[in-house]
Amino acid sequence: MKSLYILFKVLVLIIFMNSCNDSDQDETSEIPKVKAKKYKNLDAYAKEHIKLQLRIPNSEKFTFKILKEHLDNDGKIDAVITVNRMAFAIKEASKSPNPAKKAELGFMGNYNYIFYYDGGLDLISPPIAIPSSPLVPLNVTFTNINSFDFKDFLIDFRIRNASYKDVYTIANHTPRRIFQWKNFDGLGSKNVEAYSIQFSAIGQYSNVKDILIYEGSIESPPKSSDLNTYEPKIKATNKLIHTFFYLEKEGKYFTKK
Repeated sequence: MKSLYILFKVLVLIIFMNSCNDSDQDETSEIPKVKAKKYKNLDAYAKEHIKLQLRIPNSEKFTFKILKEHLDNDGKIDAVITVNRMAFAIKEASKSPNPAKKAELGFMGNYNYIFYYDGGLDLISPPIAIPSSPLVPLNVTFTNINSFDFKDFLIDFRIRNASYKDVYTIANHTPRRIFQWKNFDGLGSKNVEAYSIQFSAIGQYSNVKDILIYEGSIESPPKSSDLNTYEPKIKATNKLIHTFFYLEKEGKYFTKK
């Protein structure tokens, strides 16, 4: 019942937005070009850079987070910037032939993004779209995979009743995805599957840590929960399913057959 109530609220919001004046569509052309020297801090720089790169009008509400960490070996603080455009997703859905279906599917599309701030260059990258449901903003965590001197980052995102994890490293001042796996899939169904993604202490074939995939034990969501947004708890079992090792020459992870 709760998921139906949430769907009803979203549909009401879509109808309301669809009835509003669309005169803001040309506002993107009025956004000034980004000049780094004019900004006093990273927040101000990031906001204007995001609006310019994604052509976001001043009238659109969006959220962004700046998560700072050492992400390369230059000794400077870097950052991953996440962007969520939920309001834009709803507006786009309102223009589709079937807004209710869009809502049921969690407004899937390119509405979650990341940007990379390179502290050494003092520059923010172009956007990287993370196709996913904007109902759940991206979740970024940091861990040492390539080196103990700096960190790499993980991105968790939702696709309906499934969750995925991307593993990124920085190469030549650019974020590069080197691995992806499910956290869980089929939440709320009989065929639900869950995994615990862990890292070895050292790598088998390089200095980069191996990735260990364990079968996970997942809690059942409450009957009233929205399966597109509910975050279940997952506990790792002792059953190791896969071991992935990194080959530096190839620049990605492999597993033995």
